[in-house]
Amino acid sequence: MAEIKLAAEVRTEFGKGASRAIRRENKVPGVIYGHGAEPVHVTLPGHELLLALRTANVLLSLDVDGKTELAIPKAVQRDAIKGYLVHVDLLTVKRGEKVTVEVAVETEGDLAPGSFLVENVLNTLSVETEATHIPTSVTVSIAGLEGGDAIHAKDVPLPAGTTLVTDPDAVVIQILAAQAEEPAAESAEAEGAEA
Repeated sequence: MAEIKLAAEVRTEFGKGASRAIRRENKVPGVIYGHGAEPVHVTLPGHELLLALRTANVLLSLDVDGKTELAIPKAVQRDAIKGYLVHVDLLTVKRGEKVTVEVAVETEGDLAPGSFLVENVLNTLSVETEATHIPTSVTVSIAGLEGGDAIHAKDVPLPAGTTLVTDPDAVVIQILAAQAEEPAAESAEAEGAEA
């Protein structure tokens, strides 16, 4: 995964009024914390940050007063109606450091012939991986599976250097046989016979 470079300005004014003023300038207030250091309150470029956050678990290279910090998003707050960024919490990381993140589960392949439904029981898996090599997703093959089959977390192939944190026996994908409805005429006859 590539690093996305952003310029961050240290901010000294806090509160709702200051945050609103920052957002009016198309910027986003944020906090960088981690590794036992004091939290640093920053202002980030709004549009560039919004584009960067489209990638799950994006690695940000932040230029803060001439010093480069690597960080990953920990909490992102958006406006409920308009969707713009309200605030972002960033966690500092170091090269080679292991972090625990949620990774999306994607499926590929075709089921066995028949009427089956794919139920995604877990949409994400918790994994531990190096901060500079966070996978954007993991892919599971459902090719040839039939009703009643299930894929557990331990069966999901993970990239090298990534270990599973989620319970290995947790069901990730379950294949269900589609339920067929009885024709209305047959059910009416059955009710009449019972009466």
